Amino acid sequence: MQIFTGLFAIAATISTVAGNGASSRIRQRPDEFWDHIIKGSDVVDSMHAARDQDSSELANFNMRAKAVDPSSLGIDTVKQYSGYLDNEAEDKHLFYWFFESRNDPSTDPVVLWLNGGPGCSSLIGLFDELGPSRILSNLTIVHNPHAWNNNASVIFIDQPVNTGFSYTNKNETTSSLAAAYDLYALLTLFFTEFPEYSTQDFHIAGESYAGHYIPSIGHKIVSEPDTIINLKSILIGNGLTDALTQYAYFRPMGCGEGGYAAVLSEETCQAMESNLPSCQEAIQKCYDGGANTVCINAFNSCNRQFITPYSSTGADLYDVRPNQPELDSGIDEWLNKPEVIEALGVEVDGFEQCDTTVYLEFLWTGDWMQPMHRLIPDILAKIPVLIYAGDADYICNWLGNRAWYKALDWPGKEAVNSAQVEALYVGDEHYGNLTVAENFAFIQIFQAGHYVPTHQPVGSLDMLNRWVGGEWAN
Repeated sequence: MQIFTGLFAIAATISTVAGNGASSRIRQRPDEFWDHIIKGSDVVDSMHAARDQDSSELANFNMRAKAVDPSSLGIDTVKQYSGYLDNEAEDKHLFYWFFESRNDPSTDPVVLWLNGGPGCSSLIGLFDELGPSRILSNLTIVHNPHAWNNNASVIFIDQPVNTGFSYTNKNETTSSLAAAYDLYALLTLFFTEFPEYSTQDFHIAGESYAGHYIPSIGHKIVSEPDTIINLKSILIGNGLTDALTQYAYFRPMGCGEGGYAAVLSEETCQAMESNLPSCQEAIQKCYDGGANTVCINAFNSCNRQFITPYSSTGADLYDVRPNQPELDSGIDEWLNKPEVIEALGVEVDGFEQCDTTVYLEFLWTGDWMQPMHRLIPDILAKIPVLIYAGDADYICNWLGNRAWYKALDWPGKEAVNSAQVEALYVGDEHYGNLTVAENFAFIQIFQAGHYVPTHQPVGSLDMLNRWVGGEWAN
């Protein structure tokens, strides 16, 4: 699961789903276990920037890295590092796994991949979507010829804390903006410790609730005048970014106006139409700076009106197409194998794809309904932005993503709305449609649900390579 659908979805499981917090056994590994340890305080001293507030905050962070023997796990033959970013002051420890490019890591770009939730591991993206190998339910490792590290080095990180292999015993991260500071520290320390990757173009990509995470970290980076992070673009796939606009497109998507047959009854569709004004009024109050309770109320009332009716049909929230085969995945069992945990230097005693506690912490702060799209204009002033969406998804559907893309209030709005749609091909396969103007792009990916790299591996890799290669910059 990539984006939780509300209290209605987790109420029945909250007592049985355990996170990686205080309930898990934590084994802090000794320093000699790691091949690299970099202390933020040393970086601050070397930069002569101790008086700068953001740089001095870096002093609270350390980063540990271990070279992963490719032959020990069989995921890829390329150079790999795994490890933790440690916020010592707050007892936060974020797990990451880095894979070099299969092509030329000395010149190929570096990509950070983020899954959503909030509270879902980015190792889902690694093994079920775009990583170098897939893990089948029988634990067979299958090489992925369309992995995103074909022509880019890729970092996968479990964030916020208590997601996947990350952990804390003290302080939860409770908002996308707070999570951005941890990511900023990781990237700064990573590129300091491994300068061989620091001059290449760097891009941030992700899906689902990463529609919150990516604007937050992207805005943080472009706002820092002396950053060593060479950010060149961001990519958001099937994201939740502008709820006020996007919630208006649940009815059209579920009622047959998104290119696929209707899932909902005519009566339900009419009820959704009638309920939209009250939902949008509630979201607007959150957008206007309402208290946490105002934003939580918007979340509950809108999801009750637009998510629950759909999920009650039994249809897949992540794919409106009926009778789609279930993904053959064995990542939970494989990542919980003792030899995998040892090879990666994991410091918790188990892995779960999604953590309910993290989800609830973000819910209680009202983060879900925050207007993250308002950060995009500042980002566009510095770097290109790509919004892409598999057109069979319901929960973060392409209609809503295209709508907020076109509605965004920024200097290029008129150009975006007058831009022509361009067909995208790999060979003879027409896999999507592109709209782009002023370095702001939207791509509709055909015959793909929420998990675009899984459903359209060839098209998604073509999209990535052409985007990071600058083909659509203007």
